[in-house]
Amino acid sequence: MPRPDYPKTLYDFEEWFPTEESCIKFLIDSRWPTGFVCPRCGFTEYYWKSARSLLQCKSCGYQVSPTAGTVMHRSKLSLKTWFRAAYLVTTHTPGMSALQIQRQLGIASYQTAFTMLHKLRAAMVREGRDQLSGTVEVDETYIGGPEPGKPGRGAAGKVIVAGAVDIHGRYANRVRLRVIPNVTSETLYGFIKDNVEEGSTIKTDEWSGYSRVRLEYEHSVSASLPHIHRVFSNLKVWLLGTHHGVSPQHLQAYLNEFTFRFNRRGTPMAAFQTVLGLAKERTGPTYKGLYGVKKGRSMWVHPRNPIGS
Repeated sequence: MPRPDYPKTLYDFEEWFPTEESCIKFLIDSRWPTGFVCPRCGFTEYYWKSARSLLQCKSCGYQVSPTAGTVMHRSKLSLKTWFRAAYLVTTHTPGMSALQIQRQLGIASYQTAFTMLHKLRAAMVREGRDQLSGTVEVDETYIGGPEPGKPGRGAAGKVIVAGAVDIHGRYANRVRLRVIPNVTSETLYGFIKDNVEEGSTIKTDEWSGYSRVRLEYEHSVSASLPHIHRVFSNLKVWLLGTHHGVSPQHLQAYLNEFTFRFNRRGTPMAAFQTVLGLAKERTGPTYKGLYGVKKGRSMWVHPRNPIGS
């Protein structure tokens, strides 16, 4: 028995999830699509403990929460609020800022909305995801506003982002993005090894940092990398238009969200269960994890920044 379907329209969403109870039923059906199985003893019948919203195994008495292992676990926010946030995040094409989430859902604290949004972003990253394959364009870009000093590779005061996109016919297929510390051969080759199948054709510019690519890949040097450059351009417009600036501390989370949206641009609503953490255990970052480290200044993505700068 497959997992339950996902709401495809706002009307569907409001019809499906009018109460906390309807959200709980969806959680149970999603987590145990073939029926409840006790994680301790394997028994398949349970009592519903409504006072604490727990399932209790009829055999061994083990209790489990429907939200355990998800981004919603032990949250003080209602399930309806989490479900609405997940629906907005997955269906609103440009994405949602924490301020928008706070206003749309009537959340009292901006920090609560910010943490909630980062938990949803954490659920967007699937461990062990398939590598890119075929013909893959690879390049780097620099995220940040105009800075004095050296332009291009080696620019000070900006964060370096490596990107790769595989090509199907004339179109970009899937993308991978990662914050990297430098553009040395070791770093760039490590990014490619982690994200691209061995034997694929890698297209890069003439930067010497890509010299190791030919060891395990077909390597094509080209002055034209239109697909990855378009990805970088769209990324910068998205960061500027939706979020208005991000800190280096959180940039990878925003790259993960952009990647998630890009790779599911044809079926955004199908990701509703994924961002709730129902596809696989994913609890997301804590408030302390997000705010316990010095944030650093916000990086403003200037619309006139050239792609390679």
